[in-house]
Amino acid sequence: MSLEMNKYLQVRKAQAQGARTIEELKEMSDIVIENEGELKEIESLIKNACKCKNVSIDTIVEAVKNGSDTIEKVQEVTKAGTGCGRCKGIISNIIENKR
Repeated sequence: MSLEMNKYLQVRKAQAQGARTIEELKEMSDIVIENEGELKEIESLIKNACKCKNVSIDTIVEAVKNGSDTIEKVQEVTKAGTGCGRCKGIISNIIENKR
């Protein structure tokens, strides 16, 4: 990962608050995307919910739509959140907002 840790954490924090697009990320944080390389890396990151298990936001949203209404149920179906666990805030937000 070449993205600065500060920017990585800004993206993850905004995701846990519901950001699902670059526009929402910019609205929810003071992140400054400095070049095309950073933009591509952030676009990739924002599509991913769980880095440890490489689980996408879309996969978790689909699990929630199919009845996984707790973090534990999402973990069982997708394996997201079963590594380091830092993505649980993102999973929780998806469950709450079903998006």
